[in-house]
Amino acid sequence: MADFLLEIGTEEIPARMIPTATGELTRRVRDLIARERLGRSSVASESGSTSDIEIQIEAFSTPRRLAVFAHGVIASQPDVEEQVLGPSLKVAYKDGQPTPAAHAFAKKVNVDVAKLQQVSTPKGDYLAANVTRKGRSAGEIFSEFLPKEIASLYWAKNMYWRGKSAERFVRPVRWLVAMLDRQVVPLEFAGITASNATRGHRVLSDGMPQIAKNGRSHEITIQSPGRYVEALTSGFVIPTAAQREHIIRKALDAATRTLHGARWREDSDLLATVVNLTEFPAVILGNFDSEYLALPEEVLVTVMRDHQKYFAVEDTSGKLAPHFLAVLNTSGDPEGLIRHGNERVLRARFNDARFFWTTDQKIPLRDRVQSLKSVTFQKDLGSYYAKTERLGRLAARIADDLAAAGLELSRNAVCEAAQLAKTDLTTELVKEFTELQGIVGGLYAVHQGHDAAVGSAIYDQYKPESMEDAVPRTMEGAVLAIADKSDSIAGMFALGLVPSGSKDPFALRRAANGIVRIIAEHKLPLSLRQLMRDALDGYQGSEAENKFTNTGERLSEDLDSFFRERLEFYLRDAKGFAYDVVNAVLAANSNAPATAEAALLRGDGADDVVDALARAEAVAKVRPSEDFESISVAFKRMKNILRQAKEAGKWDDSMIMTEFPQTYDDVAEGRLFEVVPKVAEDVGRLRDQKQYEQALVEVSKLRTPIDVFFEKVMVMVEEEEVRRRRLYLLYKLLSEFTTIADFSEIVIERKV
Repeated sequence: MADFLLEIGTEEIPARMIPTATGELTRRVRDLIARERLGRSSVASESGSTSDIEIQIEAFSTPRRLAVFAHGVIASQPDVEEQVLGPSLKVAYKDGQPTPAAHAFAKKVNVDVAKLQQVSTPKGDYLAANVTRKGRSAGEIFSEFLPKEIASLYWAKNMYWRGKSAERFVRPVRWLVAMLDRQVVPLEFAGITASNATRGHRVLSDGMPQIAKNGRSHEITIQSPGRYVEALTSGFVIPTAAQREHIIRKALDAATRTLHGARWREDSDLLATVVNLTEFPAVILGNFDSEYLALPEEVLVTVMRDHQKYFAVEDTSGKLAPHFLAVLNTSGDPEGLIRHGNERVLRARFNDARFFWTTDQKIPLRDRVQSLKSVTFQKDLGSYYAKTERLGRLAARIADDLAAAGLELSRNAVCEAAQLAKTDLTTELVKEFTELQGIVGGLYAVHQGHDAAVGSAIYDQYKPESMEDAVPRTMEGAVLAIADKSDSIAGMFALGLVPSGSKDPFALRRAANGIVRIIAEHKLPLSLRQLMRDALDGYQGSEAENKFTNTGERLSEDLDSFFRERLEFYLRDAKGFAYDVVNAVLAANSNAPATAEAALLRGDGADDVVDALARAEAVAKVRPSEDFESISVAFKRMKNILRQAKEAGKWDDSMIMTEFPQTYDDVAEGRLFEVVPKVAEDVGRLRDQKQYEQALVEVSKLRTPIDVFFEKVMVMVEEEEVRRRRLYLLYKLLSEFTTIADFSEIVIERKV
């Protein structure tokens, strides 16, 4: 067994790109090792234990390098015996004698023609030979395939630095390390040949005695892959992100302890950023004048966090304190020069923010509405002024629907917030600090005397910006956020700008995720389909409508499919429901279908988010019961029988009966016909009351009569009238009892 090390040394990689690239490089190396039979992957059992572990892979990353270390690589592939097919017997022999084709094949596989075998395959009889394919060395394989794997790494943005015809990478590649034990693997990429020399810290490693100066500053020789971490540490590089995070956290704690009653404000995203901005981190504590605390906290924190990458400091009550913490990529600041420089920069930024805040107050938000005519929302959808008008109408309609459903909210506050929602885009503060759009509008609204509900709604209009972000705090804010996101999705889809694959330039998936979460967490009785219809109505008669390329039934289907995917993502990934539970719930028919085909093919369970969530919770609770499992198997069987009957022309909508028959040929059939109406009535009542768990328990009571029916009764008999009656019974069962979930979607594990 051998150790393998690959390191790609570059100019500084953007911090946000490092984690994904590290994971992808690790996966590619692991897959290459598995594909080329250079080691076995570990196998995990249900108890969590593993066996046959031979390959252990560890990833390293800093702003200037991506690296993968693999322990337990086989030095060369094992030889493989395989059967090689040659020409068909018809071609290989003529008059019982081998033809030139047979001789050519024998020569190719280095086997005497008389020793060739004859094998039968589904395509006919062929000549064959057993040959031994000699395994290649690991070094040879890595040398051939790794450059292709490196070139295939995905980056959101690439660059070229050796001419437009050369390779592209996220940043210029400056060195490569590729070692198999103590041997250098002859690998080449971007004009760089791999060696056993890495680079230390740009500044701290300069002048260290163990670092070579052979024309390449900060070079460190790696003796073997197992000593990689040791070598980098000697050059003031901490190669693992987890270790750098630990160091930064301890340093933040230590710096904050010098202040009485203070603590640094936890910020996981900022912490991840500074971890990937540093190779040898240290922390300094800085201060700013307390007079700046008169500015809104959101402004101060944004300046510190987004522009300077500083951590905020707060007192025990959570209020901002006049201090900050900066993470350095060096050993420290003993003379305080770096601290003074950071304080000076921050003071200038705060002065700018205070100036913009004061200047913006000279023009109230109400007077800024007309200015939105010169701010483009999207080139084909018009200005933000046009969006504001649509937003006002859509938000008012949603507010009316919610009020009619008995929810309490201020329609006036919703309409006023919609009118002012985008006005902060014309302010100097947002032009300078674009991260604050919406937040600034909410702060300005309250500062200028608008109702608190108006300010809160404007403040929260872009929430949630991720699955971890909170939804709007108020009902008014929820309505405004839903209206804003719905208008964008409807307009973009109508233009044909539908997200595909990894491409979603307008963040429509995030917007739809936000709508689903807001509806779910505020328990809003809104139809996704109706929401999109109302949003599209807002474009009627506009110039934008003339540019729509996706209309009619195709647009409706695209939107339905899109929101079904987002609801599926929410139920599965955010709420943790099993995939088959989610499929069953979303495939349900919310109302008894009008046709047999609808009963089989059309699911309508993805329109009401709150209802879908409630049904998923109910299905998840009753799923483990034996009765429910048996019912699921039976419904799958019913669905298959009806589909096959339809395909054979023995069942269609015209065969649906208007009432249950009164006579039956079999007791089991009669018993099932007898219990279905009673159970359907009970289930329907419970369903209307949204008591889904109890309704599913009632459905489970059908287990015995259904099991007896399938045991005693043949559905697809020759007698047409009998067959029709029994197919109708299956149809009736499906149509009546798939309004909560399509049980046929439940996957039943066979118990041994």
